[in-house]
Amino acid sequence: MTIALAAIVAVLLGIIAMQYAFNRTRTASIRRLHEQLNRIVNGGTGEKLLLVTDDQELIPLLVEINRLLERNQQSLANHAKTEIAMKKMISNISHDLKTPLTVVLGYLETVNLDGQMSQEERASMLSKVQKKTLEVLELIHKFFDLAKLESGDKDIPLTSIHLNEICRTNMLAFYDVLTARGFEVHIDIPDQPLYVMGNADALDRILNNLISNAIQHGGDGNAIGLALRKDGDWIRVEVWDKGKGIKELHRDQVFERMYTLEDSRNSSYQGSGLGLTITKRLVESLGGTIHLYSKPYEKTVFSFALKKIRY
Repeated sequence: MTIALAAIVAVLLGIIAMQYAFNRTRTASIRRLHEQLNRIVNGGTGEKLLLVTDDQELIPLLVEINRLLERNQQSLANHAKTEIAMKKMISNISHDLKTPLTVVLGYLETVNLDGQMSQEERASMLSKVQKKTLEVLELIHKFFDLAKLESGDKDIPLTSIHLNEICRTNMLAFYDVLTARGFEVHIDIPDQPLYVMGNADALDRILNNLISNAIQHGGDGNAIGLALRKDGDWIRVEVWDKGKGIKELHRDQVFERMYTLEDSRNSSYQGSGLGLTITKRLVESLGGTIHLYSKPYEKTVFSFALKKIRY
């Protein structure tokens, strides 16, 4: 009886000793984790928690903390990227507003100070003032439109749209410009009516932006085209040119706010960098997608796809 009792006591003492050692090991592991985590958070580094352990309860906790750290690091990276984009946007807004306003002030000063100016010259100056003022208003409207699109405040009702007619009408609107500049124009619109769920005003603006973009930035290729085709359950519209194209480095950035194409396509043209951003947001608001393909002096294609309606 005494021997059995002694054996039980020995086993219990062994269990207690093992538990004590295990708890000390776990406490030490948790302390190391805390120190690492404190260093990573305070230092803003991209490290992960590293701990060699057989503790099956600590391992999943370690995995989840590392996932949280990774998400936090991604969030910080996105915030930094957004902050840089906002600074660039403010700089571009300032430049794009300051330039035409400076020109307007110059014209007005000339009109006010030149008492010998003829009526014809005065009328010409005032016409230029009006043109520049309209440029400023258009830019301001673009900023408000983008803000509404990104906040979800802009209501875009969807209806059945005959896309063939929308495409024809928008290409015809540029007929005089294309003819005057000697563009070779290719239009590939099928006779079969193709219908999508869309919004006429939004589609007009999307096509206007894409065609204007092709003319402005791809004009050195002297060719422009518009194609409309079925693509499975989607209807795809392609607007293309044969200009110098867009470098691969820039292709993922052309739809970003305030990103301008002067570095990648045409250094003589300074745009606000909002047209393609608004275009992308409008396409997405219609439930579609937009893509870019570019091979310099062969073909640069902006294509967007919308869901097909079957009749």
